Amino acid sequence: MQQEVSVKETSCFVLLFPSKTILGQYPLASSRFLRSCSANKAGWKIITFAATINQAELTVYKPQPKQIQVTMKLNRILLKLSGESLMGDQHYGIDPLRLSQYCSDIATTANMGIQIAIVIGGGNIFRGLQGAAKGMDRVQGDYMGMLATLINSMALQAELEKQGMKTLLLGGLEVKPIAAPMCRRDAIKGLEDGKIVIISGGTGNPFFTTDSASALRGVEIMADALLKGTRVDGVYTSDPEKDPAAERYDQLSFDEAYSKNLKIMDLTAFALCKENKLPIVVFDMNTPGNLPRLIKGEVHGTVVS
Repeated sequence: MQQEVSVKETSCFVLLFPSKTILGQYPLASSRFLRSCSANKAGWKIITFAATINQAELTVYKPQPKQIQVTMKLNRILLKLSGESLMGDQHYGIDPLRLSQYCSDIATTANMGIQIAIVIGGGNIFRGLQGAAKGMDRVQGDYMGMLATLINSMALQAELEKQGMKTLLLGGLEVKPIAAPMCRRDAIKGLEDGKIVIISGGTGNPFFTTDSASALRGVEIMADALLKGTRVDGVYTSDPEKDPAAERYDQLSFDEAYSKNLKIMDLTAFALCKENKLPIVVFDMNTPGNLPRLIKGEVHGTVVS
C-alpha cells in the first residue's frame, strides 16, 4: 500500500505525517522508503517507527553539527600561544594569574606523558608591524618583536620551573646565556628527555610572524599537531564576540579555510602546515583545564587538516 508523507522540522527532530507528498510515495514499511529518507536527507537516522494502514508516523533524528573531538593520537604537540593573552585583564605586560593558569594546564598535560613544545607571541609587549605603522624601520621593529617573545618565553620558563617542570629554552635568536640557538636535534632530545621546550625569537628572521614560526617549529620537531590556544573555542563564521549569530566550524580543510578567508593563521603558516600535513587545532586556552581536557577529547575545538 502506498502512503503519502510530508516533513515538519523542529529544532532537532523531523516528524513525517500523512499529508501531501514531499519525499515521494513509497510503501511506508519497506526498506525502500527508509533508504529514500536517508538518501534524501543525508545524516538523518530513523529512531522510531510506527505505521498502520490509515495512519503513519516516523520520527527521524537530525543530528546537531557533529562535535569533532581530537581523536588523532597526540604524543608530541606544538602549542602556539598569543602574547596578548598573557595580559589577562591588563592593558600591557604579563598578568601573573593568567601566566600561572597557562603553566598549570601545560604542566598537567606534560604529566600525562605528552611532549610539549611552545611558541608564544610578543603582542603584549611589542609588535613589529605596529612599530612599522608608526614610521619605524620594519626590520628593526621585527627584531624588537622577537625580543618581546623572548621575554614572554622567559616568563613561561620561570613559572613552569616554579611548578616543578623541567624546561629547555631555545631561540630563533641566540641570546647568551638565556637562550641557546634553536636546533632541531636539541629540541627533539629535550622533548624525549621529558622537558617542556620553549622556542622563542620567532623564526629569527624579519617579515615572519610567530604563527609562521609555530608552523615551522612544529614541522621541524615532527609534532603530531599544532594546537593554537585562543580566547574562543574554535573557528567561527564571523567574530563570535561581535556577532551572536556566528557559527563554529568543527572541522575544516586547509582549502576551505583559505577559500572562506578565515583568519586562523597567516598564509605562510597555512602553507607550511598544509604541505607537511600538520593539522591545526584551534581551541579555548583561557578556560582553566581546557588543554588537558582537549588532549583527552573532553572538550572540542576546530580541526583544520
